[in-house]
Amino acid sequence: QVQLVESGGGLVQAGGSLRLSCAASGRTFSWYPAGWFRQTPGKEREFVAGITRTGGNTDYADSVKGRFTISRDNAKNTVYLQMNSLKPEDTAVYYCAAKMVIGVSVYYTADQYDYWGQGTQVTVSS
Repeated sequence: QVQLVESGGGLVQAGGSLRLSCAASGRTFSWYPAGWFRQTPGKEREFVAGITRTGGNTDYADSVKGRFTISRDNAKNTVYLQMNSLKPEDTAVYYCAAKMVIGVSVYYTADQYDYWGQGTQVTVSS
């Protein structure tokens, strides 16, 4: 079992920055690819960023490329999402996720992931 706990959300003005953290329990978290998703009311959970287990490969949704950076520190069992140049349309609940596979790929759809955090609210004011 892996438990994920997100933190770092909050209210920020457009153009500002936030860094989300996802702390994982379980010694084998470093084996698993991870991702960040976001969701707004009435919409499906959408992919934001993904990272392979070693951090060697990352990928992003087109809407956040160049503004967001995903990274991980496996020694700390933590995945991060650095969000810069935030826009009001980035407002959502952000979730981290882990996929229980020992692989080298980035995964893009919510149904591919096995473990989820509880989410953290990010609100960007205009």
